[in-house]
Amino acid sequence: MATNENLPPNVIRQLAKELKNLDDSPPEGIKVSVNDDDFTTIFADIEGPAGTPYENGVFRMKLLLSRDFPHSPPKGFFLTKIFHPNIATSGEICVNTLKKDWNPGLGLRHVLLVVRCLLIEPFPESALNEQAGKMLLENYEEYARHARLYTGIHALKPKNKSKSGAISESTTALNVGQSNTVLGENTPLASTAISTSAAAAKALGKKSQDQNAATSDPVVGASIAPKKDAAHAAKVPVDKKKLDARKKSLKRL
Repeated sequence: MATNENLPPNVIRQLAKELKNLDDSPPEGIKVSVNDDDFTTIFADIEGPAGTPYENGVFRMKLLLSRDFPHSPPKGFFLTKIFHPNIATSGEICVNTLKKDWNPGLGLRHVLLVVRCLLIEPFPESALNEQAGKMLLENYEEYARHARLYTGIHALKPKNKSKSGAISESTTALNVGQSNTVLGENTPLASTAISTSAAAAKALGKKSQDQNAATSDPVVGASIAPKKDAAHAAKVPVDKKKLDARKKSLKRL
C-alpha cells in the first residue's frame, strides 16, 4: 500500500504546501481531497463548465504521483464515466501537460486547471476515445447529445445548487414576462404598478378637491353667484318694460 514514505521528504513538504494552498484558495469549479498519510494519490471533483455538454455534472478524477515526482508527470484518471475524445473508456486522460509538455516546475493547480479546460476545448486529433473524437469532428450535435447523456447518467450532482431557488427565480421571470406582455412594450412591472398607483392617487385627490371646492371654495362659489345675478338681471329689463307701458297708459288716460 502506497504511503508518504514512498516520496522524498522535500517532495512531501512541497506537496503539503501546494495542497494547503488548494484548500485555502481552491480553483474555480475544482475541489481537492487527499489522505494526509498518502500524498501519492490525489482526488479532485471537477464541475462541468457552463455551456458545455458536461454542465450540471461533477466528475471525480485522481492523480497518481510516482516516487520521482516532480521530475516525471503524474498520471491522471477519471473515475466518473465521461464521453470525451481525450478520456479513454478506462478513464485515462490524454493531455500534453501530463506527457511531452510536462515541466517539474508545474504545480498541481496548473494540472487540475488544464484538465478542466480539456472539458471546454477537447482535442479530437489526439483522441483516446476514437468514437467521441470522430463524432466531435463530423457531427458536434450528436457528440454533445452523447456527452450530455453520460453526464446525466454517471456524473455527480452539484451540492451547492438549490433547486427551489432556481424554480422561484424561473417563476419570477415568467411572471414578469407575462406582465410585460399584457402591459405593453418593455414596461417593467414595478414601474407600471407605481405609475398606476400614482395615477389612482392623483385622480382620487382631484375628486376629493373638486368635492371640497363645490362646498367651500370661494372661487367656485363666485362662479356660481354670477348665474343667479344674471337671472336677476334678466328680470330687471322685463319689469322696466312693464313700468314704461304703465306710464304710457296713464298718459293716455
